[in-house]
Amino acid sequence: MQIKIQLNYLSAERLIQQAPQGPVHIQTNVNVVRVEEKEAGLIVPFVVSITYSPSVAQINIKGEAFVSGKPEELQQLKSDYDAKRPPPPNLLQAITTTSLVEATVLSRSLNIPPPIPLPHIGQKQPPKDKEQPSYVA
Repeated sequence: MQIKIQLNYLSAERLIQQAPQGPVHIQTNVNVVRVEEKEAGLIVPFVVSITYSPSVAQINIKGEAFVSGKPEELQQLKSDYDAKRPPPPNLLQAITTTSLVEATVLSRSLNIPPPIPLPHIGQKQPPKDKEQPSYVA
């Protein structure tokens, strides 16, 4: 199955000017609107909403995933959608990855925290008294 993502609408708004006190929680919601059959495959419109708590900002992204592949794979995706089953993980991964990359660029422009978790520096080291396994033979 091949998936091509096209973004049609980007909206980002900073709701407060000062930095919030305490931690900021970010929730990402991906919604598949429908699955449409076309001669070359399927068109899957989607909406991605990213909300911040406290209400620092909000980001909304709309787009379409163009899915092509074997007819039985496409029919399975369509029938799963009609039966209200979740979309395949590779479709959700493609939508989420593309949207989060664009949302990260938008968040930098608005000077708000990016919607992806950043790596933690200075993580707790394991105790030295326990023997560490060696992978060198």
